[in-house]
Amino acid sequence: MPTITDLTTADVRFPTSRDLDGSDAMNADPDYSAAYVTLETDGEHHGASLVFTIGRGNDVVVAALDALRAHVVGRSIENLDDVNALSRDLIGDSQLRWLGPEKGVMHMAIGGVVDAAWDLLARQAGKPLWLLIGELTPEQLVSCIDFRYLTDAITPEQALALLTEKAAGKEQRIAQLREHGFPAYTTTPGWLGYADEKLVRLSHEAVDEGFTMIKLKVGADLDEDVRRLALARDAVGHHTRISVDANQRWDVADAIAWMTALAPYDPYWIEEPTSPDDVLGHAAIRTGLGHLGIKVATGEHCQNRVIAKQLMAAGGVDVFQLDATRMGGINELLAVLLLALRYDIPVCPHAGGVGLCEMVQHLAMADFVAFAGTTQDRYLEYVDHLHEHFTEPVRIADGAYVAPTRPGTGAEMLATSIADHTFPHGIVWAESTDTEESTHR
Repeated sequence: MPTITDLTTADVRFPTSRDLDGSDAMNADPDYSAAYVTLETDGEHHGASLVFTIGRGNDVVVAALDALRAHVVGRSIENLDDVNALSRDLIGDSQLRWLGPEKGVMHMAIGGVVDAAWDLLARQAGKPLWLLIGELTPEQLVSCIDFRYLTDAITPEQALALLTEKAAGKEQRIAQLREHGFPAYTTTPGWLGYADEKLVRLSHEAVDEGFTMIKLKVGADLDEDVRRLALARDAVGHHTRISVDANQRWDVADAIAWMTALAPYDPYWIEEPTSPDDVLGHAAIRTGLGHLGIKVATGEHCQNRVIAKQLMAAGGVDVFQLDATRMGGINELLAVLLLALRYDIPVCPHAGGVGLCEMVQHLAMADFVAFAGTTQDRYLEYVDHLHEHFTEPVRIADGAYVAPTRPGTGAEMLATSIADHTFPHGIVWAESTDTEESTHR
């Protein structure tokens, strides 16, 4: 029975701000970063995961991860029940929960540890996470989910009935993923700091690579957004969808007015038009844009399953954008997939950053196999950043994610990449100028 002998952390940062990769209306100069955690064991395998930040947030998240060491060392991870118990115990710890409750840095750090335990479980099973989850029985899936605060939307008995109905055809869906992958869209052309030439070139390349949707960042200047969206629409034509992302920049009235001005360029959805916590605001924006055919999408900053429930139940979203490291780990994310099934909301996960593509592809594929049962109107975000630093980088073919085959959750980074990018003494940061260092400390 493998026992956890240590929890180790690393502060891994990539200087993406130098080329404005990741730049948007709210986050002008992000350094894509990973608060990296490893569960060491006395067995053959270890478990690894990360919590994504955009730089200095690593200081806080790594400290929170370190604070969890005493809560996990000595625990055994042998089966699904052990992982579920770890999730319940960490999230339910009253003194840790007080810091949220069930939201914020402590909740994200708990999610990182829970995900590392899932990684360990998947390695022991010799399966990629998407297949491990996809092959769970409906009863096992229900056992993973904390139904507290959710039973007004769905009870365990109702969940079991839904998942039992969806279980038919699992083998065919697994075969479909292995043959065709999961549909992707790309944000690679759309960063706000990119020059027009780069925007147009990358938009052309996206179409040539088989993507049927691209995404552009908006929200800093309306005239610039109109001009850039016109360039993108001209580049990709009218058969390729274009979504836009405001990264929480607007108030409700501003969002409706701004998107009305962009409507002639046929945006498919507006992502994060306002505060991610404003359920009623999202619902009002959705009502205000409905006649224009523009969908409302959000979820990457959704802090827990309760806000997710409210967004869906209140009619605040057309698309839910689940994030791999924002909530309390895979168990809570499975609850969100169940809620999306209950409310018939397509899940189009957020990705990009560092490691998010590698991790969330498993959740999107598990959703297809065990929950949604369809890929219609479902896309998984793709950004061509930093994949070379992982032991199994994502693979894209004809605009789709290729199903991973390596056991685990996809979060494991190369040891050399961790060493080189550890802040502030890794070689990448040690070679920085004094100015660059002072900017990002």
